[in-house]
Amino acid sequence: MSKTTPHSQQNVAATIRFLDAVRQRVATVVVGQDVVVERLLIALFTGGHILMQGVPGIAKTLLAATLSKAIDLQFARVQFTIDLLPSDILGSEVLDQRTNTFQVLKGPIFTNLLLADEINRAAPKVQGALLEAMQERKVTIGKESFKLPAPFLVIATQNPIEQAGTFELPEAQLDRFMLCHRLQYLPKHDEKEVLRRNLMLGVRREAKGAIARTEFDAISDSPVGTQEDLISAMEAVHHVHVSDAFLDHVVEILDRTRKHPAIALGCSPRAGIAMLKASRARALIHGRDFVVPDDLFALAEDCLLHRMRLSYEALADGKTTASVLEELLTEVGASKSALAKA
Repeated sequence: MSKTTPHSQQNVAATIRFLDAVRQRVATVVVGQDVVVERLLIALFTGGHILMQGVPGIAKTLLAATLSKAIDLQFARVQFTIDLLPSDILGSEVLDQRTNTFQVLKGPIFTNLLLADEINRAAPKVQGALLEAMQERKVTIGKESFKLPAPFLVIATQNPIEQAGTFELPEAQLDRFMLCHRLQYLPKHDEKEVLRRNLMLGVRREAKGAIARTEFDAISDSPVGTQEDLISAMEAVHHVHVSDAFLDHVVEILDRTRKHPAIALGCSPRAGIAMLKASRARALIHGRDFVVPDDLFALAEDCLLHRMRLSYEALADGKTTASVLEELLTEVGASKSALAKA
């Protein structure tokens, strides 16, 4: 059982108030998508990176921009294209002709939240340039290394339906993403609310002309939380209790992904670390200072699915990674009651 202290109770209460304020701010701009907002906060609280997959037009970019404004964080967006170069993201050395010396010009990666929009449109060389930054929180420009700001989070988006002009993300880079969340279309009542809000946006006058307002114009510039609030939440995550039984179940799931006959590539130890970190953050978001089985099962798809690769035989049989993972979770779920008693 967890040992709750007055200090941890105070941290949880403060974090819940902070979370409610952020969610309310996001809800003024983005309709629905509560689960996506939760996943973004989990990534932010644990220092992980998140990949959001979804068809165009379901507010992936809007979510990231709204979140950055709600917590007073530096935000940068890079549109990934086929002709993008690593220096366009990291920065480069520029010759100063007056002094005949090279000066470092830092790129957009030096920020708190980096939105890598349509990341799979960039060439593998550009995608590989992000690996050092995502794992070590530093970049190398020329012969010099530079630390990235803290916190640093990559929010990448990917369109799962278009193949022309795209490059599949390598396994090494996919493994760097703590979470991969798949966005779906909104329910009908939420989509109706999106349309209703759009009707009310109106126009914005600029000089002698005017321009139609978009949802991005509805984002407030006044934050509801500070970086200190975020730091307190990150510290509170590390006080969330994880039982040995929970650890055993995470290890069991990872081991099964490596031994299942339909899976050619199972989950790495980094997947288990991601599961534990994400479960802690989810517990805190739900007002608990201890993890429960529901955290594990709710996050399994986002933490594990993008790290699994099926064998050619399984693909030929029509199996999917989602169906195989569901099968594994069902098997492990038989001992879920034992975990709940820990």
